[in-house]
Amino acid sequence: MEGALTARDRVGIQDFVLLDETTEAAFLSNLKKRFSKDLIYTYIGTLLVSVNPYKELDIYNRKQMDLYMGVNFFELPPHIYALADNAYHTMLTEFNNHFILISGESGAGKTEASKKILQYYAVSCPSTTLLNTVRDKMLMSNPVLEAFGNAKTLKNYNSSRFGKYMDIQFDSQGDAVGGHILNYLLEKSRVVHQNHGERNFHIFYQLVEGGEEDLLHQLGLERDCQHYYYLTQGECAIVSSINDRNDWKTVKNALQIINIDEINTNHLFGTVASVLHLGNVQFDSDSKGYALLNSNNAELRWVSNLLGVDAHRLQEGLTYRKIEAQKDQDSSRKTVIGLLDIYGFEVFYVNSFEQFCINYCNEKLQQLFIQLTLKAEQEEYQAEDIEWEPVQFFNNKIICDLVEEKHRGIISILDEECLRPGDATDLTFLERLEEKMENHPHFVTHKLADKTTRKTLERGDFRLLHYAGEVTYCVVGKRNHNLICQSKNAIVRECFSTMDPDSRRRPETVATQFKSSLLKLTEILMAKEAWYIRCLKSNESKQPGQFDEALIRHQVKYLGLMEHLRVRRAGFAYRRKYEVFLKRYKPLCPDTWPHWRGVPADGVEVLVQHLGYLPYEYKMGRTKIFIRHPRTLFATEDAFEKCKHELATKLQAKYKGYKAKGEFKKQKEAATKIETCWRGVQARKERDKRAWAVKVIKKFIKGYMTRGQAKSTDNSEYLAFVRQNYLNRLKGNLPKTVLDKTTWQTPPAVLTETSEILRKLCYRLMVRKYVRGLTPQKKAQFQLKLLTSSIFKAKKDSYPQSVAQPFVDTRISEQDINMRVLQMIRNEHIKYSVPVIKYDRNGFKPRPRQLILTMTAAYVIEEAKIKQRVLYTSLKGISVSNLTDGMIVFHVTCEDRKQKGDLVMQCDHLFEFLTKLAVIANKQNAIKVVQGSIKFEIQAGKENAVDFSTGQEPMVYKAKNGHLMVVATRART
Repeated sequence: MEGALTARDRVGIQDFVLLDETTEAAFLSNLKKRFSKDLIYTYIGTLLVSVNPYKELDIYNRKQMDLYMGVNFFELPPHIYALADNAYHTMLTEFNNHFILISGESGAGKTEASKKILQYYAVSCPSTTLLNTVRDKMLMSNPVLEAFGNAKTLKNYNSSRFGKYMDIQFDSQGDAVGGHILNYLLEKSRVVHQNHGERNFHIFYQLVEGGEEDLLHQLGLERDCQHYYYLTQGECAIVSSINDRNDWKTVKNALQIINIDEINTNHLFGTVASVLHLGNVQFDSDSKGYALLNSNNAELRWVSNLLGVDAHRLQEGLTYRKIEAQKDQDSSRKTVIGLLDIYGFEVFYVNSFEQFCINYCNEKLQQLFIQLTLKAEQEEYQAEDIEWEPVQFFNNKIICDLVEEKHRGIISILDEECLRPGDATDLTFLERLEEKMENHPHFVTHKLADKTTRKTLERGDFRLLHYAGEVTYCVVGKRNHNLICQSKNAIVRECFSTMDPDSRRRPETVATQFKSSLLKLTEILMAKEAWYIRCLKSNESKQPGQFDEALIRHQVKYLGLMEHLRVRRAGFAYRRKYEVFLKRYKPLCPDTWPHWRGVPADGVEVLVQHLGYLPYEYKMGRTKIFIRHPRTLFATEDAFEKCKHELATKLQAKYKGYKAKGEFKKQKEAATKIETCWRGVQARKERDKRAWAVKVIKKFIKGYMTRGQAKSTDNSEYLAFVRQNYLNRLKGNLPKTVLDKTTWQTPPAVLTETSEILRKLCYRLMVRKYVRGLTPQKKAQFQLKLLTSSIFKAKKDSYPQSVAQPFVDTRISEQDINMRVLQMIRNEHIKYSVPVIKYDRNGFKPRPRQLILTMTAAYVIEEAKIKQRVLYTSLKGISVSNLTDGMIVFHVTCEDRKQKGDLVMQCDHLFEFLTKLAVIANKQNAIKVVQGSIKFEIQAGKENAVDFSTGQEPMVYKAKNGHLMVVATRART
């Protein structure tokens, strides 16, 4: 609960006992809020409510198990591990027996909860081989138990139709010493009757669908479920989502793991097969209404053979009654923790005998649940000398008596009708009920109902008002067969080993057997301390993240959770031992902090008086304080949280100061010792180092002085040092390119010849590597670049920036040239194309054009028109400036005034264009780099000029003197 107080404002309330309002609406709202954040567990005191999320959650790993081991129940968020751990440690402390009752509707997660508890005990309890064996057998017995006790119902494809009670036995040290599994309240009527949309127990279908051919032949079975009456009444023998063949293999493997030998396994399957054959036995009636077997008795022979009983005696057993069943003997045990996984309350559109038994079981368990809860509450109040305040709750004893009372209950009347001679039918049974129950407030039939209620009842129905609500049951016929305790089948013989074959006692019906089994289970549970897990389905479609509020409300009602909450909240919502309460909240009062020297009860009284508790808000028991309202506790907790942070800051400061002083002292002492040792070591090392240095320096000086002489003992080491040093320097500073002629290290005199040899080898290797790496394309590129260099290097300012820019084959693809133009010059073969800006000779208006170089001429193109054709033979010169601009002047031979004059253009790819032109037209020598101005002819006899200058921004405009002015930016250095 302390954990619930700390976390209450995060996601809902972790314990319903601490809700301000104990209403159903508040209950559901809190449950929904927690479910939305994948918090599927919530407490009602020590009862655990679990909502099935229908998805995997990472809350069952080993880390989580370690977290909950040995921790107070309320310290951490609600979890099934917390309940399992506290049951175990309470058993060890008090050395008494406990059981965990897991209940809920089919599909709510009861079996998974059992598995999680077993897995927790397997990890948390002292590890022994026996415990592992118990765990493995209990977990591996599940496939067998589910095969014989689970079936498809309308709500769940794998619904448990029996109550499974597991015991793990422990000694006083907490070591597992044994365990066993008891099955109660099996829905036996399902063997002979299934409602529409439901199946018989899984084992029958698994045997027929998955059994080996030899086994089926041995058992007289066919691989067709439709052949057997007991498998077809629900009209869903084959279900796509159930793989009976794979499940058959799992069951056979599980039987081996739990040590069922081959002989008993064969007897077991023989018994299962005999039930299928028995379902196909046909009965007739004689003139007096007595049962007779018809003439076709092949099925009966198979039953006789498989059960190992005489066929004639079997026939008598099927047509005459004679049976008495006795209870199993309970095994001796030490302290135990029991797990009871049992089906929940069921209500269908048509409710038959199966639902009657199941709901009777839940009615009985609800009675036990309330009794044990009230008893625990009353005992605690009595032990603490606190006045008990009566709790208003519905006592369902009247309903239990209605079902099980001797001579007057429904089961007793059913027994009489099933066993009395004469024509006993469904309606006579109903008439007997109406006679006995005529005025009972929780029983009504079509005959006994008022006009309004009668419209909702069929003539063959009766209705019971259970603690969870009204349920209408359909009366169905019931028979009870007696058989075989002298069978040759060991499994069958064991089942009937306690029967007296000669007894003439009145036989028990299935309902009475169910009642006896339930009473036996109740006796076992009453002798143990109870823990509860209530499992809820979040939705009918089993989809993750869906919270069906109407369905949840229905289950909360059927599981009696509100009743339990009202009982748990009766009078006082919170109670704690004085020592625990004082230990937690003592910082809130100066008189109790940091230590209370007196009796804890007195300290708590001082504390609550300081906090301003009113007399009606709390009571002081013998060992505990009882607080009535959650809000009182929440106010205390809020004050504690605030105080805790303040105290933590103070304590932290004090502790840090204390730790810092102690650490400083230790470090100072250690530093002094280390410093002393270190100085000694360093002094010795320095002495040795200086002695070595003296020797080396003497030798070095002597070698230096004799370096010019022939190699001797005096200078050999020095010369080796010189060589090594030079080679190391050379290794780290080798030239990177062939063009690098300056970085070669200057060698000492003794290595001059060697250095020259190494230099030549290095350059030859770089040249060889470079040449081998050249592709034909790259070689052609370099040839063009070499030509460009010869024309423009050291002449035009923008040349250095162009060196790194690769040349391309053309700047305008043929797709971008007008088709008409291509047709006109197709015979001349286009070699290169580039976009240019052409300036008019008069006025210098810029016009975008395409310049195309062919094998014979240069063409100036405007869309589909050839504006000018310059034959290479008439191109007498090409002029460019020495600046960074892209202006080009073609000087063309003009023989008369009608011919167009020189061509003035601007091109962004000047170097590439002129290099290509020089190669194509062989005009390398015609390209001139001019400083200042370039004169050009407008037409024959008429000249103008292009002037060049530098500025901040590039510009081209007509100057006042009529010349074309080109302003270029300064070259980057």
